[in-house]
Amino acid sequence: MHLPFAKMHGLGNDFVVIDATRLPVSRLFRAPPPALLHALADRRYGVGCDQVLVIDPPPDSDADFGYRIFNADGSESGQCANGARCLARYVREHGLSRRKRLRVRTATTTMTLELLADGRVRADMGEPRFEPRDIPLAATPRQTRYRLRLANGETLVYGAVGFGNPHAVIETKDVERAPVERIGRALQEHPAFPQKVNVGFVQFLSRTRARLRVYERGAGETLACGSGACAAMAVGRLWGRLAARAEMQLRGGRLALEWPGAGESLWMTGPAQTVFEGCFRWPK
Repeated sequence: MHLPFAKMHGLGNDFVVIDATRLPVSRLFRAPPPALLHALADRRYGVGCDQVLVIDPPPDSDADFGYRIFNADGSESGQCANGARCLARYVREHGLSRRKRLRVRTATTTMTLELLADGRVRADMGEPRFEPRDIPLAATPRQTRYRLRLANGETLVYGAVGFGNPHAVIETKDVERAPVERIGRALQEHPAFPQKVNVGFVQFLSRTRARLRVYERGAGETLACGSGACAAMAVGRLWGRLAARAEMQLRGGRLALEWPGAGESLWMTGPAQTVFEGCFRWPK
């Protein structure tokens, strides 16, 4: 089988995008086999990416496209905001839709995407979910800050929020020195997070600026995590550290974020870019 693909990225968070609206991938496999995902994601022997994105035909009349996100370890994610912006650019560049406003359905949520004149994409991430059962988080009752103890006896203080996938947000004084890999790995096995968790380390610079690094479940640290930036924004607002509009600086670049507060959607605006296109032979 020859599998056409596009290599894309949003702020360095990179993806292999597969168009299943024209290629009947779902007839070949409901989900890409782990061996294929690993081969596509491998940066030495494959294409190289953080996640593989599959664009499906609309699952119902309320969506323009289906959207699935797979990690290199074979697990499926419910949300990827950087990937969603890439999806919007792919759809426009390949003539799948001429609409400037799209609705896409993931495994856990429905998103609205707006293609802007400057090439960026604005995404409606929905209202942040703070109830533990909606994150999901094994903790009650709902709190502004949670505490947990690691196996080595270390105590962490964090905020928690759901954006179609679970996020833990930890404040740090120096994001460059944050123990992203060590804590990120440790929390994947912690019983507080039954579906594992994306772990963000945020340094608040002012009411309108913050720096962020994120360890993504199933992928490790990436240059940028769109839903992680939204999680840091939501928690920052909850803690009174950020204004309704703020800029999040990630290692791959900047995202603009807007959240008026409870009862409103959080919006994220950022770039998406195609790197190259190709055809992958499977099995090799």
